[in-house]
Amino acid sequence: MKKRTITVAALQTSYGHDLDENIEKTEKLVRKAAEQGAEVVLPSELFEGIYFCTKQDPKWFETAHPVDEHPCVRALKKLAKKLEIVIPISFFEKDGPRYYNSIAIADADGDILGIYRKSHIPDGPGYQEKYYFRPGDTGFRTWKTKRGHIGVGICWDQWYPETARAMALQGAEVLFYPTAIGSEPYDAALDTHLQWQRAMQGHAVSNAIPIVAANRIGLEDNEGVQQKFYGHSFIADHRGELVESFGATDEGVLVHTFDLSLIESYRADWGFFRDRRTDLYAKSII
Repeated sequence: MKKRTITVAALQTSYGHDLDENIEKTEKLVRKAAEQGAEVVLPSELFEGIYFCTKQDPKWFETAHPVDEHPCVRALKKLAKKLEIVIPISFFEKDGPRYYNSIAIADADGDILGIYRKSHIPDGPGYQEKYYFRPGDTGFRTWKTKRGHIGVGICWDQWYPETARAMALQGAEVLFYPTAIGSEPYDAALDTHLQWQRAMQGHAVSNAIPIVAANRIGLEDNEGVQQKFYGHSFIADHRGELVESFGATDEGVLVHTFDLSLIESYRADWGFFRDRRTDLYAKSII
């Protein structure tokens, strides 16, 4: 079997209120990752600004744009073309009167291959996303980019094994999850980063597929409502092992190369997809 590899990267940094500064910071880290050989680079969720979903305020709807007009998409697709890399670009999407938490896939030639709209929308203290976003209508998607076949879920999607399995069944070779997660307003002492990591490590194991997760860091203030993001971005291999990881305050890029041909052989050997019982699942799942 001919050896096939892919080099992936996750970005971890803090973000503020200035859109241009956030784009510039992201571009700087993308370039740094590309200099280290990264072919697919993942920024975190909604890097255009602070994570505004900590409270309900209609002013934030003004920051949403159609995919072809959004400043983050316009800037990073140009960078993807220049660096000849793939960038899943998180953005606040406006589609007529509808609003979504979306990802645009910029291929290595700068073309936007399509968008994925976040399927699972949380609604709780500190994460009031149902006020802003409709549940995604795209279904789970994968893309055959110039650097590899990838799947992308968004934050809350990463807790659902169905998301990872659906993308793996579509042929994804690596799964990417941009994220904004941290403290819980009702319990300042609660730190869920280990559960967060383990959920995705489980997806890696049961689908024999690498996982790349990019989270933000820092304390953000949304007009009196504060949220501290816990970082811990990571890259896990097809056995669920953390091969690259950050702590709660690290800022920078994680880069790792995977042998896709080796992983393909490993996946076939374990038989996870051979032994599925789709005839039973339809009768058991509501």
